[in-house]
Order: sequence, then C-alpha cells, then structure tokens
Amino acid sequence: MRLAVVERGHRIPQKLQLAMIRVFTRRRAVDIIRTVMYRPEFFGRPMNEWTQRVMRGSSDWAVWERELFAAFTSRLNQCVF
Repeated sequence: MRLAVVERGHRIPQKLQLAMIRVFTRRRAVDIIRTVMYRPEFFGRPMNEWTQRVMRGSSDWAVWERELFAAFTSRLNQCVF
C-alpha cells in the first residue's frame, strides 16, 4: 500500500530530484527513495546517517563484503537496488 502523501506530497526540490530520476532511469523512483525524500528531516537524514555508519563505519568486515551482503540480500528479496 502506498500512502498518497508519500507518492505526491514532496516539496519542490524533492519533486525536481524525483523528476530527474524518472528522466534518467525511465522509471518511477522506488518506494524507499520516495519515502526518504518525503520528510528528510524526520526519516531521510537519520536513515542515511545510520546506513553510512553500518556500511562505512568500523567493522571486522571490509566495505566490499558489506556491499556484497547487501546486494545478495536485495537479490533474494527481489529488490531492484
């Protein structure tokens, strides 16, 4: 289920970014991108900061290993990114 406000309620800068995504990829931006961009101060920035810490922070695993795990999991979940 998609929330109408997340589908169409973005501010002008985010609408422009979503339009550019559509032009360059020839497809609609995936739901997580639309959600992160809807209210960046509420969800987008904290989510991006957390993701950067997980994927680039100190760890016993190398960055390429974490990227591989993420790609493999996305593939299993039939995720487009």
